[in-house]
Amino acid sequence: QLQLVESGGGLVQPGGSLRLSCAASGFTLDYYAIGWFRQAPGKERERVSCIPNSGSRTYPVDSVKGRFTISRDNAKNTVYLQMNSLKPEDTGIYYCAAARIEGLDAVMGVCPTTFDSWGQGTQVTVSS
Repeated sequence: QLQLVESGGGLVQPGGSLRLSCAASGFTLDYYAIGWFRQAPGKERERVSCIPNSGSRTYPVDSVKGRFTISRDNAKNTVYLQMNSLKPEDTGIYYCAAARIEGLDAVMGVCPTTFDSWGQGTQVTVSS
């Protein structure tokens, strides 16, 4: 059974850092693009960043460029989100999600718009 488990969330002061982990079980990440999403109270879920199965490039949203870095360790079947210079507006529940990528999309390092499998989320709170 395909499962994603997020960890690493918590309470941090503005300007601080956290590293989120997304551990996969029941499947190998080698053939999947992984996205990190967040949802703040009263707001729609947004994609924060994505990394294709090749890891050849990443796709961060403008609001986190230069602050957040997504990476993957396929040997550990885990994807990370390093978050630096955190701001109160980064507060929310962070989710990782997986989408299987094949063929030319895999070669091109594509991140999809839809994802099939989701984790349960981890809370990130940025506050003084």
